[in-house]
Amino acid sequence: MRRWRALPGGEKLSLWEATALAVGIIIGASIFSLIGVGAALAGRDLPLAFAASSLAALLVAYSYAKLGSKIVSNAGPIEFVLRGFGDSLAAGTLAFMLWFTYVASIALFAKTFAGYLLALVGAEESRLNIALVEAGVVAFFTLLNFKGSKAVGRAESFIVAAKLAVLLFLVAAGLPSIHPDWLAPALDREHLAGVLYAASFFFLSYTGFGLVTNASENIEDPERNVPRAIYLSLLIATIVYVSVAVVAVGSTPVEKLAETKEYALAEAARGAIGEAGFLLIGVGALFSTASAINATLYGGANVAYALAREGELPPVFERKKWFRAPEGLYITALLGLALALFLNLDGVAAVCSATFIIIYLAVIASHYRLRHITRGNGPLIAASFAVVAAILAILLYHQYYTNPRSFYTILASYLGAALVEYVYRSRTGRRIKKRRLARATSTAPKQP
Repeated sequence: MRRWRALPGGEKLSLWEATALAVGIIIGASIFSLIGVGAALAGRDLPLAFAASSLAALLVAYSYAKLGSKIVSNAGPIEFVLRGFGDSLAAGTLAFMLWFTYVASIALFAKTFAGYLLALVGAEESRLNIALVEAGVVAFFTLLNFKGSKAVGRAESFIVAAKLAVLLFLVAAGLPSIHPDWLAPALDREHLAGVLYAASFFFLSYTGFGLVTNASENIEDPERNVPRAIYLSLLIATIVYVSVAVVAVGSTPVEKLAETKEYALAEAARGAIGEAGFLLIGVGALFSTASAINATLYGGANVAYALAREGELPPVFERKKWFRAPEGLYITALLGLALALFLNLDGVAAVCSATFIIIYLAVIASHYRLRHITRGNGPLIAASFAVVAAILAILLYHQYYTNPRSFYTILASYLGAALVEYVYRSRTGRRIKKRRLARATSTAPKQP
């Protein structure tokens, strides 16, 4: 079995750079639209809903951190599934859908970035202008990824720091305008039900910490820093989400937040610091979507290259150098841009959300089978699986009754991916091969 080749020490990502990659996706553009939707669902209990969704995400992070400390592979969760259940049609389908999710996310973030930039500069949102901005931002971060892991990590550290500075400034500026009585929680059955439903919805906003495992081969001391980066990214995201929710609900009537929906955070910023809040939110949104594109492109290219090397994606991804960069980077970027330019992405976001949750379930199930290696807590892992399965059920139920087209898009995507995987395997005979475990597993006890 081939050993993974670590990058030279100076080229590896530091703990903060790895954390920034995850934060870049977790705190993406969603924070700017979630506030209004959340206010409609949870009312004044919005901060409580964000805290509850963070706890659910922490349950998943536990399995990622435990497995990531023992298994070092840029294939990330797919490697975990292979270790837990072995190669199969289902594993191959998940591998393809994970990579496709990164490609689709690039398209979604590029569209969002274009919308915010054109609105901020007052330019017409014509198809040509949108296409030019989308192509420009994807090309810029592709060139940045071309320079390697360290360049990506440094850029992500700067962009994430700027994004956090904007959001924390908003929090600090809004604290004096908070009405404490507006934050008093409502704990009756109806409001608690709203909190649980909102928490299930917000759970998707924490997806992104798993990207750390897709860069584990490029991180300094991965056995220690992969778990640290996962937990740190969740901690930072939780502090930001809850703090922003407190300021939004405490300074702006819940009814107004619910009415404004997509620009609720801008409305909250206006209530806290005046008209300048709109400009601040626009700048923050640009930093957020930029960091998300950078991190997603890096993660998607790593997934493509790692899986091709291990025998899954077509051989075109497997060439190690093309102008000194993984060929998977260019293909991932071009496909993401093509989706943004030429396809209607309605329903794609639902497919991405469902894929993340399905992969979470697969990783947790794999962790349960590998708990003798990770020394994981069996009852806690089982409880994590139950919580995430319930969230998936809520998501699919919501999609089926509110947006049937998205629901059937999810089903069609998985059926299509399974068919492609079946045909590809039948014609080529290729299989996904496991990689060696990290050094830390050498002292693990054998399974009883």
